[in-house]
Amino acid sequence: MKNLRLIIFFIAGMFTIASCSSGQQYAGTKLKTKEDTVSYFLGITYGSSLKQAEVDKIFNYDAFAKGIVDASKSDTMPVSEIEINAYLSMFFEEFQEDQLKIQYEDYIAENKAFLDANAKEDSVVSLPSGLQYKILEVSAGPQPVDTDEVKVNYTGWLIDGTKFDSSYDRGEPAVFPVNAVIPGWSEAIKLMPLGSKWKVWIPEDMAYGSMAPEGSQIIPFSTLVFEIELLEINPAQ
Repeated sequence: MKNLRLIIFFIAGMFTIASCSSGQQYAGTKLKTKEDTVSYFLGITYGSSLKQAEVDKIFNYDAFAKGIVDASKSDTMPVSEIEINAYLSMFFEEFQEDQLKIQYEDYIAENKAFLDANAKEDSVVSLPSGLQYKILEVSAGPQPVDTDEVKVNYTGWLIDGTKFDSSYDRGEPAVFPVNAVIPGWSEAIKLMPLGSKWKVWIPEDMAYGSMAPEGSQIIPFSTLVFEIELLEINPAQ
């Protein structure tokens, strides 16, 4: 908050220097003094930022103005910085996801239709969670639990066949704790007997959802398709 105040005062100082004349008029707003001008210019600055962040349509300007007055005229903040930061973080995460859902509306529908059709295929098992799998190689070995570490070979695709990852291509199996991967992987691997090979379809809400991994070919809201071969189970020490 201190940094924000310093930035505001710095900007205000620049505008005060730039606004030496009074009597200016912008968009029907009469500015009689330098203080009027700097206030208006700061409002434009804030408003432009809100528009760029695409939150202007849901913004309550009366509450915003009240917040500025309450913060600037009181020695103590009416709300703690911890509460403010937590609420803003939650709000903007939800807002960003809602915007992405609009942007990827067609892709979300395409993935849902794919899973609906896939569930009707022979030998495909659909679980209540939405996870789907097909057994490619049967085994009667033990199954991992949350606390185990597993060694697997796998290949991952999007529903259009785009391959985004493969331990086979790297020439080395992957090793990881069962409870340290996306929910769809964790659920599937705990159902697989040692030595088995499955094809697994993971809906987006059990994968990465709107938060696609940076630098990956995975698109937000993607269903992920894997072939997984369970090679080893190592109980936690």
